[in-house]
Amino acid sequence: MRLGILETVGLAATLIFAIPVGVYGVESLLAGRTALGVGLVVVAVLMVVLPRRLTTPSDLPGAVAERVVGDAVTDPDEEE
Repeated sequence: MRLGILETVGLAATLIFAIPVGVYGVESLLAGRTALGVGLVVVAVLMVVLPRRLTTPSDLPGAVAERVVGDAVTDPDEEE
């Protein structure tokens, strides 16, 4: 899965906030505060995963255009 420049910058910005949350969650787990630790690790993972998996209203025009272009244009390898 290739990322464009804007997606890479967005992922980096997300990681800036998710990594400290995840590290604090792991530290909490090691200190014996299991519920807090697990909760924070889950939050950190969701901060990274959800923006990549969810379709937002701003993503819809791009998805529609990609589908229309994909239906209209065939790859040269598919013709053979």
